[in-house]
Amino acid sequence: MTRVVVTGLGALTPIGNDVSTFWTNAVNGTSGAATITRFDPTLFKNRFACEVKGYTPEKYLDRNEIKRSDTFTQYALYVASEALADSGLDISKMDPFEIGVIWGSGQGGMETFEQEVKEYARGNGTPRFSPFFVPRLITNMASGMISMKFGLMGINYTAVSACATSNTAIMDAYNYIRLGKAKVFVTGGSESPITEASMGGFSSMKAMSARNDDPASASRPFDVHRDGFVMGEGAGALILEEYEHARARGARIYAEVVGAAMTADAYHMTATHPEGLGAAHAMNSALKEAGISPAEVDYLNAHATSTPVGDISEVKAILKTFGADPRNLSISGTKSMTGHLLGGAGAIESILCIKAINNNIVPPTINTTEIDAEIPGSLDIVIGAARERRVDIAMNNTFGFGGHNSIVVYRRI
Repeated sequence: MTRVVVTGLGALTPIGNDVSTFWTNAVNGTSGAATITRFDPTLFKNRFACEVKGYTPEKYLDRNEIKRSDTFTQYALYVASEALADSGLDISKMDPFEIGVIWGSGQGGMETFEQEVKEYARGNGTPRFSPFFVPRLITNMASGMISMKFGLMGINYTAVSACATSNTAIMDAYNYIRLGKAKVFVTGGSESPITEASMGGFSSMKAMSARNDDPASASRPFDVHRDGFVMGEGAGALILEEYEHARARGARIYAEVVGAAMTADAYHMTATHPEGLGAAHAMNSALKEAGISPAEVDYLNAHATSTPVGDISEVKAILKTFGADPRNLSISGTKSMTGHLLGGAGAIESILCIKAINNNIVPPTINTTEIDAEIPGSLDIVIGAARERRVDIAMNNTFGFGGHNSIVVYRRI
């Protein structure tokens, strides 16, 4: 079977605008949460989020790219550029039909939609919309714009599976390379959901933390006092490449993708299955495909959104997969630092899995001070500070509204 490896990384996150800074701040336990600056949140119940900081599109994109792109697409272009540069690929020497783009975004152009509808509502009723309204809005435009920017003519589309989206995109790219449909993929996900409509909608569902007095400590996965997730934004990109192709060009290889799987809970529109049945099946399927036993997994980057129900259902899935006493497994919930990037979450958390393998460091779960009594002490949740340990195999969990479960497994090579 064809092997698939990771040869390039790109990141734009609330705690770092490149992979190196992102990793350093994650290891140091930095929180990206603060009061929202994107709009005036005074009247909102949830007035804070994890925003990208110090990013100006004019520095990285040309005028036409900015004019034609929603922020989520701009983020995608930014990280795709970093990842391709990092990979060392000389695209000019490759068949463009052998390089594809499979991107992910849960909401797409929410910011564009909101702005245009507001403009219409403020008008005199005459329907005047920007000619870029639909192209900026539609979710597939991120993958389309990446392909246009770099001349990539292979398989191209955008996956959508809510908060499981990025892992779904990575899984699809991995499988297409294994099928011989491409040599290289730009894959990952981006999201720009810190808008009035998006924040208001999630707030009405009572899904987000309301710790407005202390945003930095609001996201506290597995803690008995957790009260919801913190919204995040940004993007992550991975360059997946057929192993022999990468080896022939002398590429630096970060890790190998060895297994991926997806299931559906078939249970509820927004809640995860209370016993974690779908998630456990997906984790087991990904490990089976990889030919790896649960005892061999060193690090699990948990979905761990800091919601009361979601964290417990994930713990139950972990116990079903790894047993009641998984002694080798270290777990962290890094959304405690980045917030929840929705469709972009799996991509940036995959980068953390890969960096954990490269550096033998498990990033921490911050803000968690009192583990929920429903979570057994046999689970090794890395709390407060990063931990040095050997990491050969890492798993990334993502779960999304609609019951989507998507898992990817990485291995040292």
